[in-house]
Amino acid sequence: MVIVGGTFEVEPDQREEFLADRHDMMRKSRAEPGCLEYTFSADPIDPSRVVLFERWASQESLDSHLSALRAVPESPMIEVRPKTVSIVIYEVAGERALGN
Repeated sequence: MVIVGGTFEVEPDQREEFLADRHDMMRKSRAEPGCLEYTFSADPIDPSRVVLFERWASQESLDSHLSALRAVPESPMIEVRPKTVSIVIYEVAGERALGN
């Protein structure tokens, strides 16, 4: 399993538009083979922060997703650009339920 975690800094008054611009991307990504989770969400404490959380069944699934993203030019309709972006990929060796 592979986890992708990230943060985006946006102007607080543009955060909802930033999220709305990514709804279609979330729907498409969630339908891709190997996608277990794909979510952009508003930080409930910091109004300028958006969190990205992705889980992929394998590195190959993530690679396919990233290739597909690069092949499609970003929509000119997306007007809100983040001020900063930080995204990290984590390779997971195993998992277990909390408390076990």
